This record gives sequence, C-alpha cells and structure tokens, in this order.
Amino acid sequence: MKADPKGVLTGVHFMDGDHAACEGALAAGCRFVAGYPITPSTEVVERFAQRIPLIGGVFIQMEDEVASSIAIQGAVWAGKKAMTVTSGPGLSLMMEHVGLAALTEAPLVIVDVQRGGPSTGLPTLPGQADMMQVKWGSHGDYEIIALSPNSPQECFDLMIRAFNLSETYRVPVFFMMDEVVGHMTERVAIPEPSEIEIVERRWSSKKPGEYKAYATGADMVPDMVKAGDGHRIHITGLTHDERGYPALTPAAQKKLVERLVNKIRLRRHELVDVRKDGVDGAEVVVASFGITSRVAQAAVEEARRKGGKVAHLRLVIAWPFPDKLFQELSRRVKAFIVPELNMGQMALEVERAVAGRCAVVPIPHAGGTVHEPAAILEKIMESSR
Repeated sequence: MKADPKGVLTGVHFMDGDHAACEGALAAGCRFVAGYPITPSTEVVERFAQRIPLIGGVFIQMEDEVASSIAIQGAVWAGKKAMTVTSGPGLSLMMEHVGLAALTEAPLVIVDVQRGGPSTGLPTLPGQADMMQVKWGSHGDYEIIALSPNSPQECFDLMIRAFNLSETYRVPVFFMMDEVVGHMTERVAIPEPSEIEIVERRWSSKKPGEYKAYATGADMVPDMVKAGDGHRIHITGLTHDERGYPALTPAAQKKLVERLVNKIRLRRHELVDVRKDGVDGAEVVVASFGITSRVAQAAVEEARRKGGKVAHLRLVIAWPFPDKLFQELSRRVKAFIVPELNMGQMALEVERAVAGRCAVVPIPHAGGTVHEPAAILEKIMESSR
C-alpha cells in the first residue's frame, strides 16, 4: 500500500465497495463532488472529503440532493470531472436535473447505492429497484448509460470506466451499486496511474467566436470548452440550436432529440458488456446483475453438478440493454431465469427482447436481503425439464 506524491493510492488494499468507488473516481480524474448524506452511500463522499485535499479537488456538502445534482453540472461546464452520490430517495429528487444533464450533454457520473424502497424503505439494507428509474425517471426522450458492479474491485475498475464513458458520449452515467456491494470488504488491487486508461474531455480547438456549443460531427457528440476561457456559451434546458440558443420549433426538437437518442442507440454495440459463462450448449440461461449475480453463480454451479445445462449472463452494463444477445439466445434455449432484488424490472427487458420465443422466469425479491441460492436453483431445474 502506497500513495504517489499527488495522493493517488496504488497497491493492494482491503476496502469496501463504497471506498473503492471513491478511489476509482479519484483515479479517473474526478476533482469535484457535491453530495448530501444518505445511507448506504455516505461512505463514498466521506472518503472523498478526506482524500481530495491531497489531490487538489473540492468536495462540498450541499443542502439537499436537488442542489447536489445541479452543482456538479456547473463544475462540468467549468472544466472539471464531477459526480454526485446518493441512494433511492435522493435519486428521486435528482430526476429533474438528470433530464437537464441529458439535454445539455453534461458528462457526469451519478452513484446510486441502492437500498430497499419505496420511500424511506430500508435505509441500511439492499435493493435493486432503481434500475428502471435511472432509464426512464426523468421526462422526455434521452439515453443514459448504467453500470452495475458486483465487487469492491469492480467498484474501482468500473468507476473509471463510468467516467470514461461519460466523457466519450457526453451523457449522464449511472453507477448502480447496492448496499451489499457498497459495504462488502474485499481485496482491491489499484494499479499505477500510468497503467490506467483515462479518457480526457474532448476540448474544442476552435477560437472564440467560431465555437458552437452543440455543433457535431459524424459521432454526434459535441466538443466542449471551459466557461471563462473566452468562448460565448449559452446553456439552457430549453430545446436549442447548435449555438445553445433556444429554438422552440418542431424542426429543432426533432434534430436535437433524435441526436441525443441516436448517439447512444446507433453505437450501442460499442457499449454492450455481458460476462458470459457456459453459453454454448446451454438449455437454460440465468441473467443477473450486481450482488444478485454472485448468488446466482452459486445456483448455476450447483445446477451443473446436478447435470443441468445452464449458462450465466451477468450484465455489467445494464443500459443500454443487450437486446440482440437475448434475441439470439432465445432461438436456442428453453428459458431465461431472471433473479433481481425488485418485483420484476430487468425481467421486463428480457421479455421484450425474447418476444415469446422462449420462457422468461422472473424471480422477484422485495429486498432487505439477497436471494437464497436454493430459490434460483429450483427455478433452473424446473425450467430444464
């Protein structure tokens, strides 16, 4: 265990997922965090507040989640990599600003350490019931990216990836942890900074007077500038033209919203990340994410010992959803088993992709604890008959 002169950790550590997520953010170049305490995510920003003076960034505790989710957007336009951290009730309060970040294409990361809900629910116990909210929670049409780690090591590794994706596509990226992963302590290996791939913001080379805040090329992603560097920029939540000025016409709406959606949808093949285990020859496929994937893996291995031909798909990137993979597999398997700590959310996406070609068996769980492996095993064996 050691730190470089700038305070960035390297080496092997034993830390929980919340702390590992913080270290991943620091390694990715995050230098501004605004947040408000909420269980079970507070440890992320507590560590950030302790560590950031060593690296030259800023943490500010805002008066609430609404203020936190707009403060990070100001930091982004000032040139910083930024994030906020919350859990279910706080995430609900942030939804208006999620839409604003999507429309203004502010590259930022929102960490959601999920807990049991609805409302105040179970503050100290796990859930996975925010998955649909992050995709559809704000009004209007837009696209986001959401990652789902299942270990403290992935909390570090995937946090770096979350920032890289936010900078590449200029979209809000959600980091969908859960209470178990957030509070689980395991070995975390942190490489040297020179070994970590970091995507830096794509700064415009245009001179003041030539730059248009939302002019794009073939990839549909606009370059950025820093506020205060002499460029004229106008940021608004209204439908806008390439200059960023309000353009309240159906034509402007069509041009803008189609681009916001298509810059992700038309490049989703670049984003699919599903860890496959035993797909070839499988008759039943278990699809899971986050902490549930670790429980599901135990059930899959036991089913194989009993002679079951079962595969396991783990969604590392949950949004955009890997439709084509499920479509392809649905033509040659009997069933998909979908355990999750909610009453059936991602199972709906599986059903949509499968379109009746095979069975889809949800295993809902209201949260508060995780599934028993035996419950998943039972559904696997039933579906194998």
